[in-house]
Amino acid sequence: MKTVLVVEDGRAEQQLIGSLLAQAGFDVVVFSSAEAAWQWLDSHIPNLIILDIIMPGQSGLDLCRLIRATDKLQSVPIVFCTSKNQEFDRFWALRQGGNAYITKPFAPKELLEAVYQYLK
Repeated sequence: MKTVLVVEDGRAEQQLIGSLLAQAGFDVVVFSSAEAAWQWLDSHIPNLIILDIIMPGQSGLDLCRLIRATDKLQSVPIVFCTSKNQEFDRFWALRQGGNAYITKPFAPKELLEAVYQYLK
């Protein structure tokens, strides 16, 4: 079973994303902060990461840069899922190492398509 790490501070979004992915057959690990996710990543390698940008403490962009600078994690796809909907935000997130960018609110199909694109 493929593992998807979800880093999202919103409780409702955690439940929605986690439920969608679990129903699709993925093992889902959820953290509310970039710091907690980073600790988990020290001893785990997920198949994909879904990452919010705006969170208390470190941002999703900060975590993305850490991931891309870590050899064992460099190839893990990162899908940003955020309320930041300006074109510059998308450009900057992808430039920092993201593979895909979805804005909230999103359709469940949109999220699953992004996940399936990288986890065929």
